[in-house]
Amino acid sequence: MDSADSPTKTQAGEDENYSLLCQAHEQFNNSEFDRCLELLQELETRGESSGPVLRHNRAVVSYHKGGCTQHAALMKELEALTADADTSSGEASSGLTLKQGAAAATVARYNRAVIYYHRHMYGTALEKLAPLVARLEALEKSMAALVATLQLQLLLATNQLNRAEAFLDYLQYKLNLVATAPSSTPGEDANAAAGTGSPPAATPSTVVATPAGTTVEGPVPGLGGSLQLLQLLTLVLNRKPVVIQEDGTPEYAALKAQQYYIMKDFQMAAKQLMRINNECTQAGTVTPQLSTCIANNMGVIHLRVRHYAIAAQFFQNALNFDKQLARNLRQSTLQTMSSARSCEILYNLGVAMLHLRRPKEAFQCFLVPIKQFHSNPRLWLRMSEACIMEHEAKLVEEDRQSQAGGAAPVSAKSYAAQSAGVPEPTLEFAALCLRSALTLTLHYKASFHMAAVSPEDVDAPDPKDPTQESWRQPQDNNFCNPSKPVTLESLENMLAAIYAAHSFVSLRLRDHVTALEMAEQLLACERLSDAHKLLGHMYAGEALMLMGKAADARDHLDPTFVGTLNAYDLETRDWQLKSVDAAQNVVRYNLAVAMALQNDLQQAKTLLASLNHSLVGPSALALRRFIDLKMGPVVSGAPI
Repeated sequence: MDSADSPTKTQAGEDENYSLLCQAHEQFNNSEFDRCLELLQELETRGESSGPVLRHNRAVVSYHKGGCTQHAALMKELEALTADADTSSGEASSGLTLKQGAAAATVARYNRAVIYYHRHMYGTALEKLAPLVARLEALEKSMAALVATLQLQLLLATNQLNRAEAFLDYLQYKLNLVATAPSSTPGEDANAAAGTGSPPAATPSTVVATPAGTTVEGPVPGLGGSLQLLQLLTLVLNRKPVVIQEDGTPEYAALKAQQYYIMKDFQMAAKQLMRINNECTQAGTVTPQLSTCIANNMGVIHLRVRHYAIAAQFFQNALNFDKQLARNLRQSTLQTMSSARSCEILYNLGVAMLHLRRPKEAFQCFLVPIKQFHSNPRLWLRMSEACIMEHEAKLVEEDRQSQAGGAAPVSAKSYAAQSAGVPEPTLEFAALCLRSALTLTLHYKASFHMAAVSPEDVDAPDPKDPTQESWRQPQDNNFCNPSKPVTLESLENMLAAIYAAHSFVSLRLRDHVTALEMAEQLLACERLSDAHKLLGHMYAGEALMLMGKAADARDHLDPTFVGTLNAYDLETRDWQLKSVDAAQNVVRYNLAVAMALQNDLQQAKTLLASLNHSLVGPSALALRRFIDLKMGPVVSGAPI
């Protein structure tokens, strides 16, 4: 960089090149892309040494000129720039050229991560952004703010809430990119995540990372691209006390609604969302993205308060709005692509349909999100529940028709194992779903307990002096995306539900060995609810009876354990056993069946006489007639 030979000429040349670059930036901001490309071409012909920068900026300008839809071409150019920078970093090169190539590669890496973020490929985006996050402290401040904003959004999008809060502390105490505490006045703090303004008066090697090549589509959308807003969102999602003062924008108003929802003030959350909708309608600023968000969130609120029909209607409205965005995603802009939320909405709609006992519609809804969230055990469980509910509805209908003399009895029902892999609401596919759910849950449970072991306080870093290593330490049990991280209690409840459903399905499919195994695993679960305890004993007893082990079955069907069950746990379940009395009658009936199988007919008959619940009335009557026939008629008087 020694310019002693001709300092005047060199300085004049740099000033002229800098002026052309400023003009190119201005033309880019004015959407004059043809003129911007001409200026970049002129810079290249003048022998401007920042070749990688011009190449990057030309690719970005061409992308905008094409309507921001040619993502593949831009991604290919960005990957080539990154690869070239990695290659040249290990070769001999002048200091200026190497520095410019590294600067262009930095922006190229960032833009690649932005594209992956918009395409909902959050894991890949985090991977591509990792090298920049690792040297965040060495980046120029405006670039560091952009990288930090995207990293925080990706952590929140993947439900890594604890890590997001730790990363926020790192930005706050180490880099000073956000205020010490959430500002009560949104305009007080500088917008650290805003796009770069006019080019700084710096060397050409710094100018390369300015305007026309900093971002693909300006600040990252989603929550206004503001670190301050993301800071508030992170604190709200982590249930931290924070005051949110609205600034008239839908982003802050929606954040306030989310805070109401997390605080379980569902009425205020709904009012806040309706206010946003009314204000934006009056101002003429309603967009399909906003309408989709409001309709989906209103559905979530009604689902939470068990207004399932209303929730389903809101989710269907959200899908209709979302279809306007997702008509042709291949030709859509990145911002439109990132706004499409059909997978999450269909997930919510499927849950609402399950509560409305419309299993076929629920199953069809779940087929779409399972392709994206295939590692979510809760989603596999929901699909199995839809299959079970549909199968039981068919059995009820067949039973009704058989009583009318129009169909074969239910006992003639056969199951085809070869159809297990077909995605249809059948018991065979339910068994496949439950195996997937069980495998995933057991895997996550093992890692859950490992992550729950925290280091001693003496070894923990000072929270006020966070480092690159310290913010990566917190772990999140976010294996049920798109749902929020699960607690140990909810994980145990989910595992118990999987065991119970698996045992039931195995009984229906006449796989008695698996049914017994799942029932025993259910009874061995920690924090087992009384309802699941009852189901575990019932399913184990039935499996043992079907395996010809009636004596062992009687150990599971002892009516005395029913008296210890919590009546509230039974009454609040969405099933037929709404009381301890109903549960007692069902267990006694099954015990009578076991006694009859052991030819203990008189004791079985005596037990049947004590049954008085309508839930077991018809079955008890049939069993009593069977016992009477087996015992033979009672003859009085002398034989003739």
